[in-house]
Amino acid sequence: MTNFNEPVTLGSSGLVVRRMGIGADAGIPAKALEWAFEQGINYFYWGTRRCRGMKEAIRNLAPRWRDKMVIALQTYDYTGLALEHTFHWGLRRLGIDYADVFILGMRNGPVPERILNRARSLKEKGLVKHLCVSAHDRSAYRNHLGRKAFDLLMVRYNAAHRGAEREVFPLLPEAGRPGVICYNSTRWGHLFDPRWMPRGERVPSPTDLYRYVLSNPNIQMVLTAPSTLTQLQQNLKALEGGPVTAEEKARLERIGEHVHALNPSANFDFVFSALGPRKKG
Repeated sequence: MTNFNEPVTLGSSGLVVRRMGIGADAGIPAKALEWAFEQGINYFYWGTRRCRGMKEAIRNLAPRWRDKMVIALQTYDYTGLALEHTFHWGLRRLGIDYADVFILGMRNGPVPERILNRARSLKEKGLVKHLCVSAHDRSAYRNHLGRKAFDLLMVRYNAAHRGAEREVFPLLPEAGRPGVICYNSTRWGHLFDPRWMPRGERVPSPTDLYRYVLSNPNIQMVLTAPSTLTQLQQNLKALEGGPVTAEEKARLERIGEHVHALNPSANFDFVFSALGPRKKG
């Protein structure tokens, strides 16, 4: 593989996407998203922070191009009481009839059957095409995979947090393998922040960090959350670069180990997992 520009299929979901999807969290404007769609980027994640720019872009694009778009909505509702209400509210806000992906977010333990049944009901009604689950506690994926209810997994993985190599990826089945989407590739921007670098180490670019993640054969797509068109254009260059070399991989992991040692706090991770990716990651 010389680059990451070719579309991929997200595992058993059958969804065809480019290898970078866009999250709304950093407030990217509608025009930037419409430009990205023209470049072939079709996965739009209207997740934690439901910003106006992505809402406008989807409302502008969907009337003509809905069948080419992959639109993901998310819920953090742990009770299930508001799950349908907030989901339908999301559809109305975006002006669409269904979501391609519905994410049960930050499920660090087994998903209660009542919540899974509500999500399945939306799928049975044709309002949701595919179910996805995310977690910060990697041990939760064993149960999630065992339920055989999810077409997609959203997994945190970056040069500072590589535990999925041991605790998630080996669990993926050969048959009916769910698609794997990576979030937080830049570790909230720390991995390209000069203040977090080891002494004398050259600062990586976000492009380097996305290439590192996409170089893992278990990951089909990476999420990015830029706030401007310029940031988006820079991040998309990762798709042109191709896999990292062995030397690049070793350097990025050396930086990742240093960054993780500076702040490995699970509490810190938990807070920001609820807010979604920061800066460009």
